[in-house]
Amino acid sequence: MLTTLGRVPRRMTLAEAAAQADELAQSGAERELAMIRQEWDDELESAARSADYRQRAVTYRAIRQFRFRQKLELLRRGLEDESPAVRGSALVSVQSLSRDSPGLVNSMRALLHTMATNDANQAVRRLAILCLRNGSPQRETVVLLSGLAEDDDQDPELRRTARSVAAELRKRGSARR
Repeated sequence: MLTTLGRVPRRMTLAEAAAQADELAQSGAERELAMIRQEWDDELESAARSADYRQRAVTYRAIRQFRFRQKLELLRRGLEDESPAVRGSALVSVQSLSRDSPGLVNSMRALLHTMATNDANQAVRRLAILCLRNGSPQRETVVLLSGLAEDDDQDPELRRTARSVAAELRKRGSARR
């Protein structure tokens, strides 16, 4: 399609479309958000398979911006990616999408436990712990986080994060009884 200036308009990038989707979601424009999700769904899936870790990181960040709650398997792939940047982006999306409902975190709890305790990247480990905050206050999670908080061999920031999230989960768990 030619514009009046004789140029073909530039197609939006995934990052630009995701930013637009985020604005639509924040403004409550659900119909427009659904339309942009539909338009970018295939491209999002394709970008998640990119050889470039930066493109994959943009993709997993975009899942949050598009509010794509149905992309559970895609998010799981991001959590298992070789790149810490990609795993971090996927965790940020999990954390954001699970704020209102613990189901997402609960369905990934075992993987999040593994990431919180064994990931080679400290930032990824802290993000996994922060995701666990949005899950149901299950005993095994509180025990795991308390153990991390008390382990002198752990990074001090990781210990503080684990202590804080464990305390919050304990409080929520006792409030339910």
